[in-house]
Amino acid sequence: MSILPLPFHFLLLFLLPFHVISQSTIQNDQNTLLNLKSFWSNPPPLNHWNQSSNPCSWPEITCTGTNITGVTIYNQDITGTLPPFICDLKNLIHLDLNYNYITGNFPTELYNCTNLRYLDLSQNSFVGKIPEDISRLSPELQYLSLFGNNFSGDIPISISKLSKLTSLQLHQNLFNGTFPQEIGYLNDLEELNLSFNKFTPSRLPESFTQLKWLQNFHMTEANLVGEIPRNFSGMPAMKLLDLSFNRLNGSIPNDLFLLKNLTEVYLYKNNLTGEIPDSIEALNMEIIDLSENKLTGKVPGGFGNLKQLTNLTLMFNQLSGEIPASIGRLPNLRDIRIFTNNFSGQLPPDFGRYSELAIFDVSKNQFTGNIPENLCYSTKLIGLVVYTNNLSGNIPKSLETCSSLRNLQLYDNQFSGEIPNGLWNVSSLENMMVSDNSFSGELPPEMAPNLSILEISNNKFSGEIPTGVSSWTNLRVFKGSNNLFSGGIPQNLTSLPNLETLLLDGNQLSGELPATIVSWNSLNTLNLSRNQLTGQIPAGLGFLKVLSVLDLSRNNLSGQIPELGRQLVSLDLSGNNLAGNIPAQLDNGAFEGSFRDNPGLCSNNPLLGLNSCSPRSQTTRSSKISSKSVAIIASIAAILFVLAVITTGYVIALYRRRKHDFNSNWKFTSFQKLTFTESTILPCLNDNHLIGQGGSGKVYKIPVNRSGDVVAVKKISIKKDIDLRLEKEFLAEVKTLSTIRHLNIVKLMGHISCDDSRLLVYEYLENRSLDRWLHRKQAPTSRGLTGSVRHVVLDWPKRLHIALGAARGLSYMHHDCCPAVVHRDVKSSNVLLDSAFNAKIADFGLAKILEKGNDFTMSTVAGSFGYMAPEYAHTTKVNEKIDVYSFGVILLELTTGKEVNDGNGHSSLAEWAIQHALGGEPIEDVLDNDVKKPVYLKEMTSVFKLGLWCTSRLPTNRPSMKEVCQMLQRCGPAVAVGTRKNGGDVVDHLPLLKLENV
Repeated sequence: MSILPLPFHFLLLFLLPFHVISQSTIQNDQNTLLNLKSFWSNPPPLNHWNQSSNPCSWPEITCTGTNITGVTIYNQDITGTLPPFICDLKNLIHLDLNYNYITGNFPTELYNCTNLRYLDLSQNSFVGKIPEDISRLSPELQYLSLFGNNFSGDIPISISKLSKLTSLQLHQNLFNGTFPQEIGYLNDLEELNLSFNKFTPSRLPESFTQLKWLQNFHMTEANLVGEIPRNFSGMPAMKLLDLSFNRLNGSIPNDLFLLKNLTEVYLYKNNLTGEIPDSIEALNMEIIDLSENKLTGKVPGGFGNLKQLTNLTLMFNQLSGEIPASIGRLPNLRDIRIFTNNFSGQLPPDFGRYSELAIFDVSKNQFTGNIPENLCYSTKLIGLVVYTNNLSGNIPKSLETCSSLRNLQLYDNQFSGEIPNGLWNVSSLENMMVSDNSFSGELPPEMAPNLSILEISNNKFSGEIPTGVSSWTNLRVFKGSNNLFSGGIPQNLTSLPNLETLLLDGNQLSGELPATIVSWNSLNTLNLSRNQLTGQIPAGLGFLKVLSVLDLSRNNLSGQIPELGRQLVSLDLSGNNLAGNIPAQLDNGAFEGSFRDNPGLCSNNPLLGLNSCSPRSQTTRSSKISSKSVAIIASIAAILFVLAVITTGYVIALYRRRKHDFNSNWKFTSFQKLTFTESTILPCLNDNHLIGQGGSGKVYKIPVNRSGDVVAVKKISIKKDIDLRLEKEFLAEVKTLSTIRHLNIVKLMGHISCDDSRLLVYEYLENRSLDRWLHRKQAPTSRGLTGSVRHVVLDWPKRLHIALGAARGLSYMHHDCCPAVVHRDVKSSNVLLDSAFNAKIADFGLAKILEKGNDFTMSTVAGSFGYMAPEYAHTTKVNEKIDVYSFGVILLELTTGKEVNDGNGHSSLAEWAIQHALGGEPIEDVLDNDVKKPVYLKEMTSVFKLGLWCTSRLPTNRPSMKEVCQMLQRCGPAVAVGTRKNGGDVVDHLPLLKLENV
């Protein structure tokens, strides 16, 4: 046994107290953490926190030696408040509780964490004001993030006393007061983000120019008003300046680009005027975004010296002149977007020759000359967009080998010659839009395998439609109007399963239409007018489930019209040689003008303006009845007569009893042939048949025969001389629905009225309203309505189908009814679903017929909170765009699964959605997890963006419902998106979505 030297025994005696103290500290910290877990009701993600394990082994805990110095509990669904004993962790330096559900006011308990350097409480549910004494936080604090909460009021002056702050993140709150200019005296501050708040309008404080080390500066949509500070000399180390979305005016300061360390400038979406400064010393500049202002003048020649520049974005200004040739030789330029200006002259020929150019968008200018030959020299070019200029000549042959090209838009120029053969077959090409030029040549037998949109209208293409068209399997849109195509329409053209729009009008096509339609299951729009087609209209067109627009006018078609009217919104068969009766489903005023200049057609509906069909021209069974049949019928009639006599007394008694019970003044007005009367409806208006109740009445589900057929009846009670509003709602609903016939609008079968009540009789839709399915409000099961609350989640294909159906209904009301109809109360509870989840717009109690082309002002505002367009709530101005806004909210409900007033601290779902999109967060983060799958992400993202566009604050920026229908039909592959720093997604301004207008 060895004996330790005496000095070592003394060393043990010396170290033992420190060991005991260390063990005691770790034990105390462990107890504090376990108390924290218990305070938060033992959340499952912290189950591994227990007495038997070392806290330093827990993934949420950071230790320095044996001291607990860091706690990071991110995205663990923590609820409740922050406990007062959190600072019992005496050595705590780093506290990150980001992305939970912690509530309460700002936790002043943190003042006791005297060593704290990093504090992140962002994306929680804190409320109230930031306390005036927030400077009592640790004087060592360097990082403070409170963004994504519900803090309001002012930002206190004392925050500027946290002198060691390098990063201050206060964006995405509800601040509605002021922020102190003293923030500008935080000498070490590198990042400042105050964006997405609603501060009291003010100018940008001059003191902010003293932030010498500032690298990141964000005041996006902080509601500032005023000019950019003149003096930037106080910020020599600044690398990133972001003052976008701030309603700034005036000109760009001349010394902005003199900051030699500046690498990124974002000033987009303001009201800046004047010219771009031409004094440039920031030679390390990588990104310049001055878009969506009112800038004038030329692009500075000094931009051609920015060898590190990767992104130049100047779109939506009033800039003019030629583009400096030196910009085309920048070695790192990847993305140039200068569309919608007044630029002229020729495009610099070296674009793409010296850099890996990916996006080249110069559309909507006045450029002349040719497309630069070397745009795809590096084979990195994704988008070539030059439409609406005065460009001419041929397409560069170099594009034949541009294997990266996905989006080609050359339309509305003066190009000529033939499309290079190889360009038709570029494997990555998705969109080819070359309409309105002078291109010639024939279509190739094979196309790019991924081609989705082919628009070649208004050119000089000739020859036949190739039989190899069957290989164009991904094609969704084919627009070839007004060319010189000849020959017949090949049978193979009908085998394209994804084709939605086919326009071949204004050509020289001849022969008969294909008798058999193979796979046009997605076809929505078909226009073959102004050709030389002969023969009969194929009966197969009547079986296309989604066909809504059909134009076969001005051909030589003959024979009878087949059954066509499944979902037709627009029909034109005029100028042919058709004959016979108009089919019953088309024989109504909705198709007025659809059959003119067909002398052989007839109809007994005077609205169609055709010859009357004489009884002799109709084939009836009566002319073929044999004498034996007459005898049988006579015998049956005699028997029925006897039975009638026997039951007369019973019928009279029953009638008198019902007359006594229900008041004999009920009047039933039907809008179609029905097999029931008011005597079937009235006895069932009781709670046993009640299925819903709204602001203007109750809704009943009532059986009308032994076969199980049911109707929905809405009862509106009228109090004489008091409830005039309800009477007006009833008359509006009847007037509107009695004139509308469309597959996506609920059918009003009739109405029943007496002195004090009104009944509307609708078709019954088995799956009830959309909101019940989206928001778990006792949605029907797959077997129909039950008393249970078993919720069946609508998958994404059904949601997209519902969105498109509802859009078609509204589009018909806005664009095809004369005068147009505005619903005024579009919401998910007014979108009804039949057994196949076909959507139908319902509840027109607030509808109003508009005189075509005129707006009008309502005396009162009607509608539902969260769905009402902003201008409607303030001005009561009514036009179709208020319905577009409401429909946009429904799209946001379909994609996110959120309810309309679930705005996460914002006033509504629409407001929350646009704040999220502009905040730069991934859109897929907000999509409904119940249906979000990788295969659907692209479509869901596109529909979400469409919802944002529909809910644009300015009515003029919203699309029409006709455009919405078109976008929904091609929502997936037609969107090309580029991400903008701190600005959300900016669409590459394809015609599909225009988020720049939101």
